Amino acid sequence: MDSGPLVLAVDQGTSSTKALLVDAEGRVVARATAPLSEAQPQPGWVEQDAEELWQSVRAAVEGCVDAGVAHRIEAVGLSTQRESLALWDRRTGQPLGPLVSWQDQRTAGQCRELAAAGAGPLVRELSGMPLDPMFSALKARWLLDAYDPSRRRAEAGELCLGTVDSWLLSRFGGDHVTEVGNASRTQLLNVDTQRWDERLLDLFGVPVEVLPRVLASCAEFPAARGLGPVPDGTPVRAVLGDSHAAMFAHAGWRPGVVKATYGTGSSVMALGDPGGSTALCRSIAWDLSGAGDMGEAGHMRGAGDVTGPVHAVEGNIRATGRALSWLAELFGTDEQTLLDEAPPSAGRIQFVPAFGGLGAPWWNPDAVAVLSGLTLGTRRGDLVAAALDAIVHQVEDVVSAIDASVGKVQVLLADGGLTRSARLMRAQADLSGRRVARSAEPDLSCLGAADAAGLAAGLWSLTDLEERLRPSTDFYPEMDERTRAESRERWLAAIDRTLS
Repeated sequence: MDSGPLVLAVDQGTSSTKALLVDAEGRVVARATAPLSEAQPQPGWVEQDAEELWQSVRAAVEGCVDAGVAHRIEAVGLSTQRESLALWDRRTGQPLGPLVSWQDQRTAGQCRELAAAGAGPLVRELSGMPLDPMFSALKARWLLDAYDPSRRRAEAGELCLGTVDSWLLSRFGGDHVTEVGNASRTQLLNVDTQRWDERLLDLFGVPVEVLPRVLASCAEFPAARGLGPVPDGTPVRAVLGDSHAAMFAHAGWRPGVVKATYGTGSSVMALGDPGGSTALCRSIAWDLSGAGDMGEAGHMRGAGDVTGPVHAVEGNIRATGRALSWLAELFGTDEQTLLDEAPPSAGRIQFVPAFGGLGAPWWNPDAVAVLSGLTLGTRRGDLVAAALDAIVHQVEDVVSAIDASVGKVQVLLADGGLTRSARLMRAQADLSGRRVARSAEPDLSCLGAADAAGLAAGLWSLTDLEERLRPSTDFYPEMDERTRAESRERWLAAIDRTLS
């Protein structure tokens, strides 16, 4: 390792926290991962411990950063899971309850009540999101009802409510703040004005005093503190939601780019506007307006209008990798073993992993998981193949919606842990009928946070990022049109059974 500047990027995800050190050429020179647990105290409830989450960040950084190079870190970038929500005491910094996960379904009943009262169109118009328990607004109501039912402490500014980025930044000290892309996923932000919306706050019962100040993606965030060998006071230059960070790492501002992140759930995202489509969400991808000098004017010409705020369309899938990890838990083995034994085809078996309802493009929290087509000859590998097919079909459901509302999708840029499965990527190309480009970098969300932080620190320009070669492997469709159509027809029939 030379003596040049470094960028530290941290990606705080659902099942782990990852850390990367990146040099001035954009090369990853060190990495580490720390696991994170979750709890399901009741059916449909998914919680994490906010303090454990913070400690996982510290552990990942300590595993990545050697004390001998810590002084060379010029910028820190954060990428975080998004809709998960925490409530803590502003004075002591102590959480008042669990971190309620984005996967959590405890507010599904309240969703139904609001929908029955006719609130859905207003919520979608203002926030860009459908009424769905995945988003943060009803989690906010639940936490406040549980720990401050009168809203006295919230209105007095004694409590802080925030997504994971806000919680982590609070560990560094300073003001109660959040990044605009993460804020846009709460369903409390007006997606057009980028401000907390009074009509949404009134609808969901959330006092504005409990919410963080909204900042651009590159802004004056609280400086890093308590990250092991990293010197206290090292500037945090960029914060992004994890899916947004992966999009940024793909240089996703280029025309015609659509990315899919294969994690516990999946995000399929493109820049643009969904028009009248109700299948997709509309959110803020990023806002680089606080990045300062991003290079000469020529550096901007090739990138287009990407400074921000930049809008994105997105479809969120609740269970992709979670379908595989559920099978691993069921059979008492690990995911890689299951991937290794999966046959090329699941035959007539259909598995719709609607463990907590269905997300995009169906947005039905009451949908139930369905496993059909079993015979006495069905074996474990067949179920794994069905789970992989379910991942592929769910992604294609969203890509088709983007194709119909935003524009023709020619190539799907794939990232995330599950993309290590070549069988999965081949199936995605076959059932989509599109080229799939798998990123060779497994930690693309982390890398996107590094890209944005280095941009804000002046280590590179947008044009540098466009031209930075990120190796990928291409998969091309080989399935004939008739077989593809029959497979999609069987899948959509299974979706009908799930929804009914």
